[in-house]
Amino acid sequence: MASQFTLFRSRRFTPMFFTQFLGAFNDNFFKQALLLVLTYSAAAKLGASVSLLNNLAAMLFILPFFLFSALAGQLADKYEKSRLTWYIKVLEVVIMLLAAFGLIFEIYWLLFLALFLLGAQSTFFGPIKYAYLPQAMQKDELVGANGLFQTGTSLSILTGMMFAGLFTQMENHLYWVSAMALLIAALGLLAAKFIPRMPAVQPDLKVNWNIFSTSMDTIKYLYSLPLLFFIILGNSWFWFYGATFLTQTPEFSKVILQGNESVVIFLLTLFSVGVASGSLLCKTLTKNQVSFKLLPFGIAGLSLFAIDLYFSLSALTISTGSLLGIAELSEVSGSFRVFADLFFLGFSGGIYIVPLYAAMQAYSPISHRARVIGANNIFNAIFMVSSAIFSIVILNLLKMPLPQLFLVTGILNILFGIMLYFKLKKYQGTLSIQEDALI
Repeated sequence: MASQFTLFRSRRFTPMFFTQFLGAFNDNFFKQALLLVLTYSAAAKLGASVSLLNNLAAMLFILPFFLFSALAGQLADKYEKSRLTWYIKVLEVVIMLLAAFGLIFEIYWLLFLALFLLGAQSTFFGPIKYAYLPQAMQKDELVGANGLFQTGTSLSILTGMMFAGLFTQMENHLYWVSAMALLIAALGLLAAKFIPRMPAVQPDLKVNWNIFSTSMDTIKYLYSLPLLFFIILGNSWFWFYGATFLTQTPEFSKVILQGNESVVIFLLTLFSVGVASGSLLCKTLTKNQVSFKLLPFGIAGLSLFAIDLYFSLSALTISTGSLLGIAELSEVSGSFRVFADLFFLGFSGGIYIVPLYAAMQAYSPISHRARVIGANNIFNAIFMVSSAIFSIVILNLLKMPLPQLFLVTGILNILFGIMLYFKLKKYQGTLSIQEDALI
């Protein structure tokens, strides 16, 4: 059985992989750098609360996914994907120029506008990259390609956030952040130039530019295909789950583990490497087949390690006058159990999400595939916002301690997972794998 890494020898895969890797890196690098600037300097200058500015930034980045995902799906179905990607990457360079101007001259409204536009260009790229894979890959390459994409996404998010932390601590950091963002955008544009042409799947499609009616039409179409509807609910649940845990990582690192900033990065690394490891293993475990057989294992792992994280955090007793580094925390009894829980949460997430992404691409009707992926992005955004609301209710309204949030989430995952698995089994025979995944 050939390794999935042999895909990097193919022009059908490598340029798109690096285009999406660099794009995800830049999204997270700029967003995290802006959050750090807002937290440590801009909030005081603007006379606004850190919480308000950070939540405003998060909302502005995710808002385009609500507004434009359905329109983005139409455009990706109508036009040739490599050329469309090129235009979007040109737009990213322009956005980074605006952002650099805003950073250097500290024009904060311009930075918020750049963040919104960056979210918008990511929204328009999303349906292209995932609709591209089944068109460019052979049937026995699709799971492996998705595993590599998910691995790349996890690592690009992590490294983007890490580099943001490093660059914002440098002297003249606003200039360094600006230069780095522009460099990554330029490299993404270069990578996009080598993406091979893929025929438009529906060139005669009449685009509906009304973003509200086209969003509703896309969701209605998705609901008419129950197998795809539940696949996408499963995808979106992963983003709900991941957002719930990762958003709380800085707080439980500092408050429960008494860890400093390096501990936060270490825990995020454990989770991300876990996702990457599980994602890469999917090709071997599924024998290159589009299949739901790994789903029960992913669901079980997500619940088991979330519930165990509750017990491992609750059992810790750390009393110190100062924040601990990674080495000092490692000497605390029970800390390795916390580390293992986070790694295996990520690992379980990897073997859960890759088969669902491969199934979404393989079962989507060719003529509507990018629009289906656009609908997926809408639901992802809804579930991520729901995660924030859910956490606020548990932690702020019900006043439950942080470990109990993980316990409740793990229990909910059991209920959701059982429902999802039986719905997918029920409707699996209603659609067949589309022929262009067999090229």
